Amino acid sequence: MNVFGVDIGGSGIKGAPVDLERGDLAEERFKVLTPHPATPDAVADGVKQVVDHFGWSGPIGATFPGVVTGGTTRTAANVDKAWIGLDAAALLSERTGAKVTLLNDADAAGIAEMAFGAGRGRGGTVITLTLGTGIGSALFVDGRLVPNTELGHLEMNGHEAEKRASTHVKDTEQLSWEHWAHRIQKYLAHLEMLFSPELFLIGGGVSRKADRFLPLIKGVRAEILPAALQNNAGIVGAAMAATKV
Repeated sequence: MNVFGVDIGGSGIKGAPVDLERGDLAEERFKVLTPHPATPDAVADGVKQVVDHFGWSGPIGATFPGVVTGGTTRTAANVDKAWIGLDAAALLSERTGAKVTLLNDADAAGIAEMAFGAGRGRGGTVITLTLGTGIGSALFVDGRLVPNTELGHLEMNGHEAEKRASTHVKDTEQLSWEHWAHRIQKYLAHLEMLFSPELFLIGGGVSRKADRFLPLIKGVRAEILPAALQNNAGIVGAAMAATKV
């Protein structure tokens, strides 16, 4: 069974039909750049462009980089503030001409990773982190999602965690892998103190280079694994969510 998934991020909007039996993309994904400013209308046009590329008709699952409750976007850390309080699911449904199910981007990635990736079959407390423009989080307890945790906004030493340890920060500050890994280590230690997880799953595009930084992280008791679905996890999780409604 194929369902369409769209992942709206701070830098790109990407999507593809997803084979939900395999938990993988059914076709090569298509991506457009996230417009700046990332207003609702401009982003909705980008989503339509991605969907139209495949000539898709049928239900769509979509992610959003912020808190989503009942299809309404409640926060907008890395997109235009006009998203706050917007019935974004209705906007995207109107623009694409299809029923759109909307959820937090990191929650979507975590759902996919727990079903088909490195978290499959894992119980206890698991935290999935997506490192990119910001830091997204998904918290699972015995396989059940605690939605909209947004742990990238936790304060550490007077700074938001994602302002210190995201991939975007690594690139803009030109941090070495060692320096960046040290920042991630401090962040994971903070999360471990708060939640005592058995497992951290590290996702986002940079997970393709996990061997460059994960071995440098020391002193964290929880197991740390790279996300198996890497940067496709959000698309897969979005498609999965579209079948739950």
